[in-house]
Amino acid sequence: MSWIKTQLSLLVLTISWEICTQTALALPPPEDIPEEVLRTEIIWEGRSPITGKSLNATEYAEIQARLKESRFSPQVSSEIQELIFLLQLRKLFKTLIPFY
Repeated sequence: MSWIKTQLSLLVLTISWEICTQTALALPPPEDIPEEVLRTEIIWEGRSPITGKSLNATEYAEIQARLKESRFSPQVSSEIQELIFLLQLRKLFKTLIPFY
């Protein structure tokens, strides 16, 4: 019986040692720059999302502004607008009256 207790305690000790060493391996290396520091850095250069060439900050901001502008205004027919309204109304009723 004491042999089983000894083997069991060795097993528990081995497992706990493995867990302790695995958590130590999960830490980042000390030379890594923390993400909080990287978020505060100013980006002076960027790459074009269209061509991939290197751009300065002004050119990059201009391209981003142009990409955000839409060339086409969204046109939705009146039938679809009515259908969207009815679906939103149905969602409201289902929220207020769950068994509806």
